[in-house]
Amino acid sequence: MKAMYVSIRQIGNSKGVVIPKPFLAQLGLNGEAGAEMSIEGGALVLRRPAGPARKGWAEAAKKIAEAGDDALVMGEFGNAADTELAW
Repeated sequence: MKAMYVSIRQIGNSKGVVIPKPFLAQLGLNGEAGAEMSIEGGALVLRRPAGPARKGWAEAAKKIAEAGDDALVMGEFGNAADTELAW
């Protein structure tokens, strides 16, 4: 696809670029999935993510809990002044 000029816009405290729909379509990206962004050879590069973020985390956490291996690593601890705090 031919290069296309896009403007850099103010978005809150950041800057942003509107990605034209044809570019998103060519990459197979949509508004629901994120993208991986990097700088390569002085160019900003967007790619389809290798996989969904945190894929498999829920299943792994469930297995850990079922095995009884989900105890706190540091244990409970408090501050000396906790009794003086009003919630």
